[in-house]
Amino acid sequence: MKAMIIALAAAIGLAAAPPAQAAPSIDDYLASALESTGVPGFSVVVTRGDEVVHAAGYGHDSTGRPMTADTPMRVASLSKSFTAMAVMTLVDAGKIALDQPVAEQLPGFSMADPRAAQVTVRHLLNQTSGFSDTTIDINALEDAGSLAEYTARLSTAALAAAPGTHWEYCNVNYDVAARLVEVASGQPFGDYLRQHVFEPLGMRTSAVSDEQVRPADGYVSLFGAWISRPELPGFLDNSGGGGVITTAADMGRWLVSQNGVGPQLVSPDSLRTMHSPSAVDDYGMGWGVEQPEGGPEVLVHSGNLFTYNAVQAIVPETGYGFAVMTNGASLHDSSYEILNGLVALSQGRTPDEFSGGRQTFELVLGGISLVAVGLGVLGAVRSRRWAAKRAGSPAWWIGLRLVPVLVPLAVFVAYPSGISFLSNGRTVTWAQLTYFPLPLTVTLLLAALAGVSTVVFRLVRLRAGAGGGAVPRGFAPVPGDRQRVADEL
Repeated sequence: MKAMIIALAAAIGLAAAPPAQAAPSIDDYLASALESTGVPGFSVVVTRGDEVVHAAGYGHDSTGRPMTADTPMRVASLSKSFTAMAVMTLVDAGKIALDQPVAEQLPGFSMADPRAAQVTVRHLLNQTSGFSDTTIDINALEDAGSLAEYTARLSTAALAAAPGTHWEYCNVNYDVAARLVEVASGQPFGDYLRQHVFEPLGMRTSAVSDEQVRPADGYVSLFGAWISRPELPGFLDNSGGGGVITTAADMGRWLVSQNGVGPQLVSPDSLRTMHSPSAVDDYGMGWGVEQPEGGPEVLVHSGNLFTYNAVQAIVPETGYGFAVMTNGASLHDSSYEILNGLVALSQGRTPDEFSGGRQTFELVLGGISLVAVGLGVLGAVRSRRWAAKRAGSPAWWIGLRLVPVLVPLAVFVAYPSGISFLSNGRTVTWAQLTYFPLPLTVTLLLAALAGVSTVVFRLVRLRAGAGGGAVPRGFAPVPGDRQRVADEL
């Protein structure tokens, strides 16, 4: 995520530059974005100062309804900025101490690691607590029935680093923060967020439970085709790390407030605290904080689920705010490209052409899949010839010859572990790999099946030849035959 933040921040330099040609209107640009990215639908809002410059939807949802500025959307990790706001309202009210240990303010919170007693509320919001997907069993938390139960299940977990010394993105930070809101306020997290964040800002179609605001199912992409699927079950209801459901219209009110105008929920000092990086990283409290060379400070955060993507950004110096929410998830996140184009328009520049990243990635993977199927068929067709050439060879020699064909199977078996490694140790399940990574999963599966089928056909042909008397059992080639086999290899 940090790399995306840096790339986005570099693009949001907001220093005025004369356009080479007339820039399109926001509406024309977004209409072309729908066609160029191929996503089923998205909603967008752009604000400046206390005004909503543009709020609209494009495309359709999975029920066929046109997307609008009032279409409910899952915004995933954008939720963290809302959770941070809820915490800071209680800090301002004197009910939460930002720099006191969480364990002293949250009954039921403990960990097997004694260093957890030093984790403060600020550490949670800055993601510097030491919590890590590598030392916490995330799967064991997913089916928790409440934030209280979720927090209690951390009792056997450990920290990956001493609190305040290392930044690491971990959703557990914000789910524990949500439980702290419940304890400090005496209300369920969703109720508190609604009464003290959403309603004061006029966000009337926002919630952290799909029982209150029900979005349509999103989509996943497979070789260019969008498939409607329900969001993968997980700890989303009342989650502080990723449970918010909202609309473009409501996000406009949120962005205005985050830029320090309109209704304010916390003091100016608290808002600045939320927008300030920690001592060890450029992450604030639910916002990535960047200072592009030659440009004003940019605050940005992305959100990714298995069927929805979202991104928000504000530029406090200019008063601009942007949010893009898509109802489709794939190996390429188009929401960033759309956001960058909106930023360009806000500067009077012409947006860059869309990369067609999703289409390109999936076209390549589709080609590889076809090649894998073709090789599997070819392996089966030529298995008789292969077996005839190796008739009578030692079993170990035949096994050695078959090993390269089974490499795709080994890669497929190791696939979840490999993705987990690339995701900084985050637990990855096979069910998750059938969502936005679906084209890659199918490609690897077809390659593995092609290899396995080739091996099966070759072994069947060898056995058939031996059983028919063409190849005597126990045949051991003479040295000249060994040289012949080696030449064939």
